[in-house]
Amino acid sequence: MHPRVKTYIAKQKSPQKEIIQKLRRILYKTLPKIEENFKNGVPWYEDKYYFVGLKDHINMGFSVNGLSGKERDLFEGKGKLMRHVKFYSSEEIIESKITRLIKLVAKRHVPCH
Repeated sequence: MHPRVKTYIAKQKSPQKEIIQKLRRILYKTLPKIEENFKNGVPWYEDKYYFVGLKDHINMGFSVNGLSGKERDLFEGKGKLMRHVKFYSSEEIIESKITRLIKLVAKRHVPCH
């Protein structure tokens, strides 16, 4: 684990800490060789995914660059390059749904630069 990511997760309060830990496990289970970085103050994964701890939830961000309009609608937000899914508790995380979104982005991602 990237040292700054480890520190970031450790500083999260509950339930945000548990949510990030669970989502991170799903991400690595789906894409075992994904590269972890820390930029813009949050954990990032190959410019395709990020986690951000907010006041009462976690956003898992996804690159939507290269996705169709219908595929972009699977995510929250209106960003042209990045959108997200919000989680308020680890119980609401449906692993099969997250895995499907991760794979969609991994398959369709077009680099932004």
